[in-house]
Amino acid sequence: MNKKWWKEAVVYQIYWRSFYDSDGDGYGDLEGVIQKLDYVKSLGVDVIWLNPFYKSPDRDNGYDISDYYGVMEKSGDMETFERLLAEIHNRGMKVIMDLVVNHTSDQHPWFIESKSSKDHPKRDWYIWKDPKDGREPNNWRSYFEPSTWEYDETTGQYYFHSFAVAQPDLNWKNPELRNEIYKMMRFWLDKGIDGFRMDVINLLAKVDGFPDAENPYDISYLADNPGIHEYLQEMNREVLQHYDSMTVGEIPFVTPETGLLYVHEDRNELNTLFHFQVADEMATWDMLRYKQIQTAWYEGLKQKGWNSQFLNNHDHTRQVTRYGNDKEYREQSAKLLATMVHTLPGTAYIYQGEEIGMTGVRFDSIDDYDDIAMKNKYKEAVENGGDPQEVFESLLLLSRDNSRTPMQWNTSPEAGFTTGTPWIKVNPNFTEINVQNALADENSVFYYYKKLIALRKENAVMVYGDFKDLSEGDEHMYMYTRSLEGRTWLVILNHSDEAREIGIPEKYRNLDRTLIIANYPEQSEEATLSLQPHEARIYEIITK
Repeated sequence: MNKKWWKEAVVYQIYWRSFYDSDGDGYGDLEGVIQKLDYVKSLGVDVIWLNPFYKSPDRDNGYDISDYYGVMEKSGDMETFERLLAEIHNRGMKVIMDLVVNHTSDQHPWFIESKSSKDHPKRDWYIWKDPKDGREPNNWRSYFEPSTWEYDETTGQYYFHSFAVAQPDLNWKNPELRNEIYKMMRFWLDKGIDGFRMDVINLLAKVDGFPDAENPYDISYLADNPGIHEYLQEMNREVLQHYDSMTVGEIPFVTPETGLLYVHEDRNELNTLFHFQVADEMATWDMLRYKQIQTAWYEGLKQKGWNSQFLNNHDHTRQVTRYGNDKEYREQSAKLLATMVHTLPGTAYIYQGEEIGMTGVRFDSIDDYDDIAMKNKYKEAVENGGDPQEVFESLLLLSRDNSRTPMQWNTSPEAGFTTGTPWIKVNPNFTEINVQNALADENSVFYYYKKLIALRKENAVMVYGDFKDLSEGDEHMYMYTRSLEGRTWLVILNHSDEAREIGIPEKYRNLDRTLIIANYPEQSEEATLSLQPHEARIYEIITK
């Protein structure tokens, strides 16, 4: 068994612009993160993942970088970051930063130089193509726009962008460009950060020749292309192998078979990955599909690579709204989902506010939303004849702003997030759901998370235990085991709004079982268990 600190870690994601505003300008900032570090530490987490704070015009919330060595004014300055880094380390935690190297901002000096003329030395640092029959070079669609191509009047060519027009893709075929990226990575690692969350890292390699897609709406052609593994192995060789760092790749459009290539311990690429078979294939909860995905990834990576467990982040609607019941069973549902994420195989991630059961939001108008992807989809659909209200309704559930509303600290104006006007509206339910209330209630979602995290630290079975699904085919109940060195943990989850029964497997029926944690105060203890709506239990069974 290859034990590593990042396998055992629990990671807390801080979307800093929505975390805590220290200066009243309406944006969270790095100083605000410093002021709330004791709260984060009290949860028991090991690693903080910070979303991008590099210098940026901020067209896509910091994922459009204009200077990899600078700090965005909204977030603070380099001195503040260095203090933040020191304060995190002083508390025994680590920090990973976003690495965004598929694209830059169109305001980055590299791109400004690249677009200045066809013969500029940095022209080939980005992807430029001639028009085809007077139009775009191919029919590809980007994540945010109807086309991956934008015409440049100055040079009469198109440049390629997988995301917004303001985010031109870098040309990873250029070795000078790659070396410049590696230099930048070493700069931050030498400063003392503990690793990278790598944004859409499997988009770096493009399909040779850029042929038309048979179905342009299936944008998987943007990812997982030949050459990507050579780039990542070079990155590991040049940079990563020289540091005891954690790398987690955001890797869309992969299966367990293709995903293993990125994280196989013999291939020297990445430590672990985020795949999106749950987030991209399950708009709402589908227990049977979820079980299939979990089992397939466990079997695919077993003893060879490492997975990550998450159900929400800054790009995906808060889990209790999307995959649970955020109304009459909000607390029970939040605890059940936490139980599942923290006991399935892989490193567990918490997105800020998840630990108090924060929910998605519904604003009244498209004008209340900031999400560039949502706004562009709305504009395109309405321009193509869609009814504005129907289009708006169709985009609500998966809007990225569902998870980007400010952290709800207390019942004061703007949820205690800012003394000014927040950059995006606060969820109106902050008077009920907030940190202050959670810390005052010993049965809150927060304290349940704290117990789960403590259990993970004390019990290697939660991290390294073998996994087996015992409830295949059940649409509502999820029952599985984690087993290690004669200890078995039996996890039983009733993911539904109805009370349901499930039998203890015969193999374990006559063995002593000890209740480790549960999200209801009382449990039935027969051979057939009766579970309340969204009830979660973990039992320990000694099998030696």
